[in-house]
Amino acid sequence: MRILFWILVLLVAIALAAFAASNRASVALGLWPLPWLFDLPIYLAVLGALLLGSLAGALTAWAGGRHCRRELRRQRRRIAALERELAATQAQLAGAPGASAAPIAARG
Repeated sequence: MRILFWILVLLVAIALAAFAASNRASVALGLWPLPWLFDLPIYLAVLGALLLGSLAGALTAWAGGRHCRRELRRQRRRIAALERELAATQAQLAGAPGASAAPIAARG
């Protein structure tokens, strides 16, 4: 599986290099309300837009997962509290005179 990933990365890198070599013409980019005008190669403009779009998508996906992350943190805290409670109960039972842990373990 790892070799397949690296083969795919290599193919994408080759495609991007071919794209950059084929599109070296210059283009003027301006953002409407701002007075600046940038003179860039076309491949830089396209690849920059792809990068910005990928970052925006990743940020949106991360923000959309906040509910799942919050629930996971809540469940982890609950599990830790239950584990502490179980350990305390087992320590109490182990210290009780005449108590055996075998019947408790058999009950589940």
